[in-house]
Amino acid sequence: MTKNELKKFKEILEARQAELELFVRNREGIAIEKSPDALDEVQHAAERELAIRNLDRESNLLRNVRGALRRIEEGTFGVCLHCEEDISPKRLAAVPWTPFCIQCQEIADRNQAEGTESFDDLMVHAA
Repeated sequence: MTKNELKKFKEILEARQAELELFVRNREGIAIEKSPDALDEVQHAAERELAIRNLDRESNLLRNVRGALRRIEEGTFGVCLHCEEDISPKRLAAVPWTPFCIQCQEIADRNQAEGTESFDDLMVHAA
């Protein structure tokens, strides 16, 4: 990968990191609100659950973006953490924070769906 390509990916990842950090800092949606009306109480609980799930998803994405930036600094960006093969340029263009090539990502997704090995377990074994 050329220095210009790495610079482009770094800029994209830094912009995404800044965007995600703003989102993750906003925790107003998870505040517990009390209401005298039971239906309002249920509505608030559902909205809070959705906000928590979004926060969790965005936090995981932020962790992946930070990992990709760290791999750029270490010189391992674009190399699958599991099989150590190059990640395709098309995949990096679509998901620049990906730690895995498409084949290893499919294995991780399948294992996670089956409950045999979590995505985090695969990351630990790859490191």
